Amino acid sequence: MRLLIIGGTGLISTGITRLIVERGDEVVLYNRGRRISQIEGSYETIIGDRKDFTVFEKQMEEAGHFDCVIDMFCFMPAEAESAVRAFTGRTDHYVFCSTVDVYSKPAIAYPITEEAERLPSEKFSYAYNKARCEELLFKAHEDGKLPVTSIRPGHTYGEGGNNLLHALGFGNYHLDRMKKEKPIVVHGNGTSFWPTCHRDDVAVAFAGALGNQKAKGRGYHVAGEEWMTWEQYHQRLAQAIGAPVPQFVSIPTDVLVRLAPKAAAWCEMNFSYNNLFDNSAARQDLGFRVTIPWVEGARRTVDWLEQNDQLEKSEDYPLYDRVIEAWQQAVDGLQAV
Repeated sequence: MRLLIIGGTGLISTGITRLIVERGDEVVLYNRGRRISQIEGSYETIIGDRKDFTVFEKQMEEAGHFDCVIDMFCFMPAEAESAVRAFTGRTDHYVFCSTVDVYSKPAIAYPITEEAERLPSEKFSYAYNKARCEELLFKAHEDGKLPVTSIRPGHTYGEGGNNLLHALGFGNYHLDRMKKEKPIVVHGNGTSFWPTCHRDDVAVAFAGALGNQKAKGRGYHVAGEEWMTWEQYHQRLAQAIGAPVPQFVSIPTDVLVRLAPKAAAWCEMNFSYNNLFDNSAARQDLGFRVTIPWVEGARRTVDWLEQNDQLEKSEDYPLYDRVIEAWQQAVDGLQAV
């Protein structure tokens, strides 16, 4: 097959590109050329900015027909509209990288299935815009313009990425905190569920969707299947890096957001909810399997960060200790009523 990946050098798309290059497909990447590819093998790269819709759509016209397109870089409704214009009549299958965050929170029932309501809050702009993209793309599918599949990854991590999450957002300085036996913040009481999945497992689902007639017109989750609480997530991460069992500081989510509005925003919008998803459809139709346990995958990811000099120092992020200090002062000031 002749395949186009819009992106191709990011975390998930690196796993996809490696997989389909190794199996012998003719692969073309479209990206801005700003990130060094980790992929060895034969593939072509078209340099461009898909946000420049006129130029992008002209480049796609000139590129010719693709058996399948994987769009890893569509986040806004206008980008989805451009994709419909660019690929109508120019591909047999368009695979959209969406997110499990398109579902309403909290869910009515768990685990969440693909039939669940998809009305995320406008305040959660990432999820809201992905959901609007899906609406536009599936409308194009229904109108016979573009055969569409939506793949909805959950939290995905792996070598090449720096997204081992924690209550105060992104980055990896919490690893250094654990090694130095500094306390770790968890939102609420640390018992909401947060599974995660290695990018190499997620990539299998994307590859399994390509040209798959069963997948056209459908959405699939590809999420982690180790149903860990946030405390368990950190405990196993500590195990992966050889750190002691973490000492946790539990802070109510609404208080944490007041103390660190920007850093803790994802706790309010996402982390405080249970993220449990039924992967049955992806397992049956796409060959998706979770094969890399969290401890093993985390160890591999941290090794990559260390080898590439990307491990962060906790001392460079003083906000963390200020949040803990402010919370402890508030608690110490409480009196029985």
